[in-house]
Amino acid sequence: MLTIRPARPAELPALMTHPGDDERNAATAAYLSGLLESGCTRPEWCLVAERDGHLAGNVVLWTMPGRTVPMDIVLLEPGDPETGEALLAYAAERARELGAQTQGHVLDTPALAPQFQRGPQLRETLLADAGFTVARDGCRFLWTAGDPMPVQDERLHWRSLADLGETPFVELLADTFTDTKDAIFQAEIAEHGLRGAAERNVAEMLEIDHQTGWYEIGYDASDRPVAISMPARTPTSAVIGLVAVARIGRGQGYATSVVARGTRVLLDAGAAEIRGDCDAANIGMFKAFRRAGYRNFANRKMFTRPL
Repeated sequence: MLTIRPARPAELPALMTHPGDDERNAATAAYLSGLLESGCTRPEWCLVAERDGHLAGNVVLWTMPGRTVPMDIVLLEPGDPETGEALLAYAAERARELGAQTQGHVLDTPALAPQFQRGPQLRETLLADAGFTVARDGCRFLWTAGDPMPVQDERLHWRSLADLGETPFVELLADTFTDTKDAIFQAEIAEHGLRGAAERNVAEMLEIDHQTGWYEIGYDASDRPVAISMPARTPTSAVIGLVAVARIGRGQGYATSVVARGTRVLLDAGAAEIRGDCDAANIGMFKAFRRAGYRNFANRKMFTRPL
């Protein structure tokens, strides 16, 4: 008999373990420990599948630190189709009870620490059958200390959120959204309009760990605002965060300039590894990461479903 239930204290943080796969087990435990410590999840949000007294799979509800409603699921270990289907159904029911209206999930290939999402075809089938659709087919990038430092753009001078306040960021981001190639932004614009989508994205960036001096607008020689740089830290990594270039600044390499600026800011703050993501259809942003010395280490599909 298959039962889905919250994990017991003795089952945290390891959840289901994989015999002979010590690296995977250790990475999962360390990742979940960090999520619990940061408030991205709670013990009662860590769900396991039990069959005949043995753990057969698990999934964890996730949210941004400080929020009380789960946004996504992580650490999905489906085991087999029946177990995966039951876990996804229970995760939807539990999140709905907690007030969630949508639920997201990301699938990285190739399988990487800390989630080691092996069997991507089974995972995609289970997600589709559970009502998930692809919100973004994206690319992941990585820069590590010791890699060549991206050259800083002397054409731009920068002013921070501490000096400017939020409004200039919202206004400039709304301008950049008029012809965005990012599927996530396009969906948000369709639902909330240019200004509403910009307000939501700035608000979300303000929830992520950062210092006000890190969030900046770049101005050209004519003192026109042309670029936004919002590097930050998630519970697991330093990230380039949000990159945007105004319409008047297109075609001048400013996206690369923003990645370089964010890299410098995070490196000065002690980051040894920095990650970034973009939509695979956003060729300009893809090239910007590459020109800044980042390597495309994985691909990431972002899924969502209504609850």
